[in-house]
Amino acid sequence: MASTMDASTKKEALRLFTYGLYAVTCGDERERTAFTANWLSQVSFDPPLVVVSVENTSHSLPLIRRTGRFAVNIFAADERDLSGRLGKGYEKHPEKLDGIRFGSAEGGCPVLADAPAWVVCQVTGELPAGDSTLVLGHVMDARVNRRVEPLTMLAAGFKHAG
Repeated sequence: MASTMDASTKKEALRLFTYGLYAVTCGDERERTAFTANWLSQVSFDPPLVVVSVENTSHSLPLIRRTGRFAVNIFAADERDLSGRLGKGYEKHPEKLDGIRFGSAEGGCPVLADAPAWVVCQVTGELPAGDSTLVLGHVMDARVNRRVEPLTMLAAGFKHAG
């Protein structure tokens, strides 16, 4: 069945979905990276599970697979510039991590030292999803450093939809 969907209407409708913005960090003592994610959600209370969509061509997906973990770091509402910086591809912008302070959490997983809050997840599965892979993680560690209003796609003014 052929689709008669208007591409601009589809983009407009998808942009009305509400999303938060998060810094996903991954790696170990040899290598680490961070990227901005907005396709991320908690999917279970018991056990506590989150899922994140990671581009198949990203620098991060092989690191997540190698280490078996990732961290979700919360951006504060005033961290639009940082979220934009981390949203750049690592291959073209390896300098995007310059000056960013990292800490280490459960199992050596890197976290943003100045993040208002973070959770560390152990990978429990993945699912192919078009140009991305959905990575399911069990929350193994968490910290709240300060209570803030979190950054959202709408507040940041970013537009991202297929």
